[in-house]
Amino acid sequence: MIENSIKNSIDTKQKILNNKGLLQKVQEVADKIIDCYKQDGKVLFCGNGGSAADAQHLSAELSGRYYFDRSPLYAEALHTNTSYLTAVANDYSFNEVYARLINANGRKSDVLVALSTSGNSKNIIKAIEEANKIGMITVGFTGESGGEMKNICKFLLNVPSLDTPRIQESHILLGHIICEIVESTIFPK
Repeated sequence: MIENSIKNSIDTKQKILNNKGLLQKVQEVADKIIDCYKQDGKVLFCGNGGSAADAQHLSAELSGRYYFDRSPLYAEALHTNTSYLTAVANDYSFNEVYARLINANGRKSDVLVALSTSGNSKNIIKAIEEANKIGMITVGFTGESGGEMKNICKFLLNVPSLDTPRIQESHILLGHIICEIVESTIFPK
């Protein structure tokens, strides 16, 4: 079981490595985030469950530091205010929690990074739709099919797997690569 899980993880990452189109999209997303920061913009993240944890992880890499000490970049995982989250879920619906924050905080040319292994989470779809209305750059991290997100994201990074743990591992890999590109470009040594 242990060896099989490791082999499956390596296989998924090998598929990513061999997918030149996906690698090019990763570079394009990093470039859009760099452009956003050069315009004094912000990067907002959203996800559910493990994808929320990944959103928070990647947000911290940008707002804190990745490889070296440098000025912070504005990045926020939208689920971290639990009072807001539970109030809006109770008063409206859980499907509204991210869309409302994007409506309040998102600005044209900001970036929304939305994570959903299936690509079909209703609250994530509504968040992307709201971000698109505002004119934000929308980036979707999904699994192989892309789900509904494939039709509404400006950039789709769909990991070539149907296995949720392998998809999430790869989301962190791709997110780390983007963070490294962004940090090294904005803060050259």
